[in-house]
Amino acid sequence: MADASSEHTGKHLVIQKGKACCDKGDQFPQFKVSTHQKHYWNDEAGDAGYLAVTHKDLQFQPSGPSFGKCKLRPSSGGYLPCAYAPAGTWQKTYEPVKVMGNTCLTEISELQCTVGGKITVKDHGQRPEMSKQNVQQADNTTMEQINPLVNMEDFKERTDDTAEYY
Repeated sequence: MADASSEHTGKHLVIQKGKACCDKGDQFPQFKVSTHQKHYWNDEAGDAGYLAVTHKDLQFQPSGPSFGKCKLRPSSGGYLPCAYAPAGTWQKTYEPVKVMGNTCLTEISELQCTVGGKITVKDHGQRPEMSKQNVQQADNTTMEQINPLVNMEDFKERTDDTAEYY
């Protein structure tokens, strides 16, 4: 998460498996990192889905009409496909963190399309995972109140040898 002294406070950094949204489109493509293949957020194994998205990453998966039908391109049968054309690079990026000299995206980053749409981050892509340490440090009474079907002492003993839980 970003530091506590900016508009990025409490916002997550965006990874490649996150999704973008255009206010004029009807589909939500995944980000495609093209600026590097080196820096990952919260993934030691180097899974490409965790690549850090930077202000110069302007491509999406799938390519082509990335955002589906564009509300700014009406036709007799509805709307024409997206004609995505970025107007520069991503704005409202997190300046303190740089990857290969490029600033990183957070949930508040924006990109303008020359057709007229505003592209934002729909989903940053990161997901919390419960670790062995989280289980071992959990307060038994509180957890049993949340889920009375689980005996936390038994659960802690059974999960003591397992690294992570999803």
